[in-house]
Amino acid sequence: MTTYGIPLLVLATTGSAALTGIAFALEWIPRLGAFTVAGTVVDRHGTARVFRAACSLRALVVLTAALLLAVPDAGVPAVVTVMTLAPLTGFLTEFSYVAAETVGGEASRAAGVRAHRVQSVLLGIDQTAMLSGPLVSGLLLENGGPAMMLCTLAGASLLAAGLGPRWRTRPGQPAGKSGLRAGWTTLRSIPSLAWMVGGLVVSNTAIGLLQAAMPVIVVSELGRSSADAGLIWSASALASLLAVIAARRAIDHWGLWPVGATAAAVAVAATFAVAHADTYRHYLLLIAVLMAGEGGLTVVLRTLRSHLIPPNVFGSTLSVTILLLTAPFPAAGLLVAAVPPAQLGHAIAAAALLQALGLTAAFTRLRSLPAPA
Repeated sequence: MTTYGIPLLVLATTGSAALTGIAFALEWIPRLGAFTVAGTVVDRHGTARVFRAACSLRALVVLTAALLLAVPDAGVPAVVTVMTLAPLTGFLTEFSYVAAETVGGEASRAAGVRAHRVQSVLLGIDQTAMLSGPLVSGLLLENGGPAMMLCTLAGASLLAAGLGPRWRTRPGQPAGKSGLRAGWTTLRSIPSLAWMVGGLVVSNTAIGLLQAAMPVIVVSELGRSSADAGLIWSASALASLLAVIAARRAIDHWGLWPVGATAAAVAVAATFAVAHADTYRHYLLLIAVLMAGEGGLTVVLRTLRSHLIPPNVFGSTLSVTILLLTAPFPAAGLLVAAVPPAQLGHAIAAAALLQALGLTAAFTRLRSLPAPA
């Protein structure tokens, strides 16, 4: 709801394609800053405490924004409220995300050779939320207005804080080194993980551009509703969820690299096709195929992380990998703000070419490296 709902909220409130792109960038830039400290904070203070604190603070921020939007006499312009909401929610969301991913890494290590199955289940949980979040955001915004959408988001945050884990990092676990330097050193020492992350950084340039551009393309260019824009990403999440289930079984039979290479080929082909789409149905179907390919790639990445990153620096190394993977998203938002809506198709085509080159280089190199046992 945060990732896709906030840009829709900005577009509905301001009617500006440029401000929507800027809001997308503002949502991601603080996330990059959060990653520089989130892993260290999780390593030092435990996953449960960080998770609950981040969710509770996010609920407070969102409720404050809902109140300001519902009371015009508060003296704060609506555009200021929604543009401030984007960076604050982005920053807090990443602390809860890193905490949850760290718990997932511990569960995967406990599963041993079945780690990819654990990662598939965890990714399935993520995709189920992604299936409902964008659609619910669009429907609430369309039928209940900004305040209704924000109150629902706050309720989900409070529920997460209440149902979050009650245990802390095991006592006596060695703290090890922490911080970005330790995480970067660890990543560089694991070639297979480094190449996989590098390929996905380039691929995420295309994904970020599509995420930032969809509200503008669907609502402003195609004349559809906010709910229709949300439906695209909900359908994509369903396709990704099915791909995750298939990837888990395929890895059992053929291994990580063949499955990853196939998923990469599907993603690249779909992105090239999206660049030439001109109807809502085409966008809906092609982005679903693209995100199915991304779902398979994500299973491979998460399995590598859980297998190869040492437990005592997991939070710090996870922060570095996520920092690298999310760096293209704010740049994509700024690009959407700068490019005229009619020229977005050309920008997507260029991003598709970069995606093809990056993933081809990554998997060509990964073929010569052993997959984790």
